[in-house]
Parts: sequence; structure tokens; C-alpha cells
Amino acid sequence: MTLPRYRPTTIRALDSAGFDTIIDVRAPSEYAQDHVPGAINLPVLSDAERAQVGTIYKQDSPFAARKLGAALVARNAAHHLQTALAAKPGSWQPLVYCWRGGQRSGSFATILSQIGWRVSVLDGGYKCWRALVGAQVYDTPFPAPVVLLSGGTGTGKTDILHHAAAHGAQVIDLEGMAEHRGSVFGGTTAQPSQKLFETRLAMAIAALDPARPVLIEAESNRIGSIRLPPALWDAMRSASVIEISAPLPARAAYIGHRYADIAKDPAFLEKTLDGLRKYHAAAQVQAWQAMAAQPARLAQSLIAEHYDPRYACVSRTPPQRHQIALRDLSPEALEQAARQVFVTLAQMVPKS
Repeated sequence: MTLPRYRPTTIRALDSAGFDTIIDVRAPSEYAQDHVPGAINLPVLSDAERAQVGTIYKQDSPFAARKLGAALVARNAAHHLQTALAAKPGSWQPLVYCWRGGQRSGSFATILSQIGWRVSVLDGGYKCWRALVGAQVYDTPFPAPVVLLSGGTGTGKTDILHHAAAHGAQVIDLEGMAEHRGSVFGGTTAQPSQKLFETRLAMAIAALDPARPVLIEAESNRIGSIRLPPALWDAMRSASVIEISAPLPARAAYIGHRYADIAKDPAFLEKTLDGLRKYHAAAQVQAWQAMAAQPARLAQSLIAEHYDPRYACVSRTPPQRHQIALRDLSPEALEQAARQVFVTLAQMVPKS
């Protein structure tokens, strides 16, 4: 039986392809590393089962491995039919994929097709999708003019970025995609894989209007363990800048509030501060550790002695620089700053 195969040619093609559900039949660990956006995971082989079949393939025979694999796929498919797919109507049209669009997706799609559903297989599987992502983030120049939202640590840049988006600004939230707050204390949870970050970034880039500037928070070329692709990094290094400033006490209070969760974990705080020994004398690190019970005081000292000096070392001369000085970092002040940013962006559109 020949199943219909679908091969997208652009990142956004799947949005209008008309499939009701995209099903990733790979093992859970494969899905967790990266997957087609919006896909659900209905594995036909678990991680342990996939390893078991692979071991038999290498140590016994391909025939024995295929026989066991078929039995496991049939059993897992039956489970999905009785649970996740039990309520799907006869008109349901799914797209199924595995790693290369081969046996796993073909087997599951055949079962669905025999039931009567109009199922298609992603031609080339996840590798086809990954090639589209790679082309978008590595092989294509960044498509829109970039404006960096810059400023020292604790100036509310992330909040302003989100408020500006709510006002209609075109933004890319790199820290949100990387699940990291972009500082020494930014990684309180596990980050996504590099591939999953690149999928998120590719989708965001593909949705941009090239005629409008895109606002991106200033970052280094790494956000925690995530590396920014060269095309994006090159665009950021040559970007115009909107720079936010605020008084040091206000910044310290803002950081103390925003990172309150860290203050509740003394062991994590001590370990993180210990990592600053490669930049500062042991006495300075010990002094910071002694401030653990005083978040605002610790934040003010870290800003003055660690963050601001490092920020000054990487300053550059952008094509355009617009400065917004805040007296405080209250929610009202951040909202007002976002409105200023939105207006400023419109004024920074490159002249054709």
C-alpha cells in the first residue's frame, strides 16, 4: 500500500497544509530533544524498546529485530488507538513522521489508513524538518533590521520587551526561547536542547515582517548553554540600540524582587556565587556570600562590582543609539518605557 507523502518547502508551510494533527512517533527522548512545532508524541517504540530492538539487530539478526519491532509497534499502536486517538472522527487527517520517514511512521500510518483515516507521512521525516530549520537559522541572512534593547543588569529590559510586544512591536524573546534569564543566576531550570531552541528561533524568524524592525534584548552570543547562530549574532552586532538606564538602588530592588526565588535557595545561591571566583578575588566572593540574607544589598554590590564593569567592556558604537532614562522601575514606569520604545522603533526604520 502506498501512503500519501508530504514534503514542506518552507518553515511555515505546515501551518496551511490542512492536517488536523501532526504525530511524532519517535521515542520520547527523541521528541524531547526537538520536534515539529505542534506535534504530539505517540511513540511506537519507547526508549527502552528502541534500544532493545537495536541490540537484537546488531547482536542477533535483522530478521529477529524486525519481528520484535513489529510486535511492539502493533501493541503500542493499539494503545494509542484506545486512548489518545479514541475520539477522532472519520474525517480526521493526520500527518505522521519519524526520524527519516521510514519504518516507524510507515507502520503506524498504515494502521491508521486501514481504519479509514486520510493519513499522510512526512517525506524525509524529522530530518526533512531539521534541514528547513538549519537553512533558516544558519544559511539565510537575518531578514529584518534588528534594534537591540540594551542597558545594564536590572533595568527591566525583559519586562519592557514584553510590554512593547503587547503594544504591537515586532520582537524576538531570546531568553524566553532559551528558558534562561541571561545572567549568572539565569539558569534555575533545565534549558531546551540547542536543536529545540533553533526550531523556536526559526519559527519566529519565518513569521517576521522584513519591512519592520525587530526588537531583541541585547545578549552575548551564548544564553546559558545555548549558542546564537552566526547570522543572528552578526545582525545583533551591527544593530542600532535603544538603551535603558535607571538608578542603581532601583535596579538592585528590581533584581532582588525578580530573583526572589533564588534567595530562597541558599545552597544554589552559594554555588552560583562560587562560580564568580574566576572573575573576582576570593575575599570579594566571600563578601557576596555573606550578603545572601540581604537580596537588595547583594544585588547592588553585584551590579556595581561585577555586571556594570563587564557591560562597559563590551560597549560599541551602533549606527543609531536612543537612550531612555527611568527614574524608577515600577510597573507603570516599565509600561511607559515600552510605549517610548514602540514609538522609537517606528522612527528607526531604515530609509530605503
